[in-house]
Amino acid sequence: MIEVGSFIGLAAMTQSDITIKNAGLDHLGIIPEKFRQLGIEMEFAGDDIHLPARDRYEIQTFLDGSVLTLSDHPWPGFTPDLLSIALVVATQAKGSVLIHQKMFESRLFFVDKLIDMGAQIILCDPHRAAVIGLGREQKLRGITMSSPDIRAGVALLIAALSAEGKSVIQNIEQIDRGYQYIDERLKKLGAVIKRIQS
Repeated sequence: MIEVGSFIGLAAMTQSDITIKNAGLDHLGIIPEKFRQLGIEMEFAGDDIHLPARDRYEIQTFLDGSVLTLSDHPWPGFTPDLLSIALVVATQAKGSVLIHQKMFESRLFFVDKLIDMGAQIILCDPHRAAVIGLGREQKLRGITMSSPDIRAGVALLIAALSAEGKSVIQNIEQIDRGYQYIDERLKKLGAVIKRIQS
């Protein structure tokens, strides 16, 4: 379910038409619904998820004008492992969202790299970050950064794939631990990505 959520975020950020085969829909819980709240359109066919290419997506708003809050909960709630992906996705959506990481204190400490890439994020405290979506009016820019952990590493990889220019991600052993052959699989989707031996 973590990989499925990651590829949903990847499709939205890179404006790509992607079909996730054998997604295990019965085991995803509320994950598709949470990405829908960020404005991502999905079509379901059997056990597959089709994400059509979209130029823009808009974060759900409420009638009273309150800002959407995405937070993690124990299963069957939204897994904390996908909050970093949701945060990255929100940077290019239209609208604002509060990301509330309840379970872990250090999981949001990668947002400084996204800010360096041009994202508008306010780190409120170790558990909460307010994201002001740019609505694609300003693309993220490529930078050199280091992956602090598996989930943040993949979130930064998705940000880099959507950014203008070249990005270098160091400490990719973290990403490899959670995503097998991720560079080869992304190349098959059209990503321009190269593994460099240091």
